[in-house]
Amino acid sequence: MTKLALSRKDTCEALSIGVTKLHELINAGTLETFKIGRKTLVKRESIDRLIAGEA
Repeated sequence: MTKLALSRKDTCEALSIGVTKLHELINAGTLETFKIGRKTLVKRESIDRLIAGEA
């Protein structure tokens, strides 16, 4: 089953980027996040849009 959201660490690994670039993408609104408690998760659909060049 495909994960619907990834942790920040898993997102960095999946996209082969560093934390600084990840935060740039989040702050620009390219990647959508949400929180569960203190944990920040990145929506898988926003990662897929970025990869497809639709972001």
